[in-house]
Amino acid sequence: MKTRKSCDRQTDGTIKIGCCGFPVSRDKYYSTFPVVEIQQTFYQPPKIKTARKWKAEAPEDFEFLIKAWQVITHRHTSPTYRRLKKSPGNPENYGSFKNTREVKEAWEITKEFAEALGATGILFQCPSSFAPTADNISSMREFFFNIKPAEFSLFLELRGEWQTEQIKSICAELGLFPALDPFSREIIKSEIGYFRLHGKGGYKYAYTEEDLMQLARICSEFSRGYCLFNNISMFSDARRLLELLDGSSNQSCDKDSHQ
Repeated sequence: MKTRKSCDRQTDGTIKIGCCGFPVSRDKYYSTFPVVEIQQTFYQPPKIKTARKWKAEAPEDFEFLIKAWQVITHRHTSPTYRRLKKSPGNPENYGSFKNTREVKEAWEITKEFAEALGATGILFQCPSSFAPTADNISSMREFFFNIKPAEFSLFLELRGEWQTEQIKSICAELGLFPALDPFSREIIKSEIGYFRLHGKGGYKYAYTEEDLMQLARICSEFSRGYCLFNNISMFSDARRLLELLDGSSNQSCDKDSHQ
């Protein structure tokens, strides 16, 4: 029988550190971090049995977040659709939170996977091309007003032309929490912080000690939230950040479990 390794993990009231996806084996990851943001659900949600398997194998106090299916947020012209295995309906109806059968079904599939996984939050990452137009804002309002999933925290990552005040306003109106890269956008204070570290200038960037010290100071301004690395050295960078945060011993396991 498999023996679970469990850290003295964080509880609510702290910033949890982790990665966007599993850069190492799941067993090693579970023994190192208290949270992960699942990426497969963005490209093509896995089968429900996969969600149940991941939930069963993880420590009981481990937390899952998932990235919403791209059919909700991205137009069919996005290069990310190269990893789509099965086309869910008419591609012309994908993305931008449009009021279409395809988008609605994509939400139901995303939600079903999140429920089976026991996820606590869902991230909606919009492409840079999703501009703050009246049509896009109207579509977002209609989409989020209609779903209202009380069992999940919902996070919105708006990029490109969106200004800080616009992001704050739309998140407050729709009951969402802003997600952002603190090195590329102004910090937005909210009840739950959500930081996604994409690498300065791109995925291949490895964060310096100075970067991580700055990030630790940013995290200290939030009483609750997530700091998730999505760069080439995400596993090692996230582990290094643990050592800089107050109370990091509550997240990391004994030294031997990292070997």
